[in-house]
Amino acid sequence: MPILSMFYGIVVYMYCYDNQRHHAPHFHVEYSEFTAVIAIEDGEVLEGELPRNKMKLVQAWLEIHRDEIMADWSLAVRGIQPERIKPLQ
Repeated sequence: MPILSMFYGIVVYMYCYDNQRHHAPHFHVEYSEFTAVIAIEDGEVLEGELPRNKMKLVQAWLEIHRDEIMADWSLAVRGIQPERIKPLQ
């Protein structure tokens, strides 16, 4: 479970070879007891939930770093360690 970024108590990560279950490029997010799977293309929650204020932070981060996140997805589905991405500041 390579960590892509961490900010405001939110941990964003991506599994390698994780392209079968959700059938869309995505990443995973944890905050406190909450977990969610977020589609990279449109920010849709594919599974789980986050508090609304934390979800807004994740979506802002996604908008800023979408190209980098997609590049990491391309690496991860081939089993290559994704790169770290700057946190939301």
